[in-house]
Amino acid sequence: MPRLVPVPPAPADPRFVDAILDWPPTWFVARLLLVGAYLVGALAKLGDWPGAVAEQAHFGMTPPALWAGVTIAVELIGPALILVGRLVWLGAGMLGVFTVLAACLANPFWALQGPARFAATNAFFEHLGLAGGFVLAALVAEHARREGRM
Repeated sequence: MPRLVPVPPAPADPRFVDAILDWPPTWFVARLLLVGAYLVGALAKLGDWPGAVAEQAHFGMTPPALWAGVTIAVELIGPALILVGRLVWLGAGMLGVFTVLAACLANPFWALQGPARFAATNAFFEHLGLAGGFVLAALVAEHARREGRM
């Protein structure tokens, strides 16, 4: 039977890393970086309603005005919940599901060839990574809540 060798403890983080991670604004800044593109997207759509409707029509969403409204709502409500630190799981879930659905709709790499397939594949998997970031945000928020830090 093989003998298990104990794994030595990992070295401590450098002090500057601990300082950044322990700095209270880091959590807010990280969440803002995660959701910022959605807020900008919602504001752009609000500022150009015909463009927002045309975008939905381009992707075959019917009725496009309804889907433009739903998209704006998700892009405003999800980030707001994450940024205020309340119901983070709901905001992260909204944006995670939205992101995966949008990636499937906008980046169907499986149906493309050549350079278009390459670009769509990259964009698709980048969006999956972003959805993973929402899962991590929900996990961190839940652990902080359980520890009384939120």
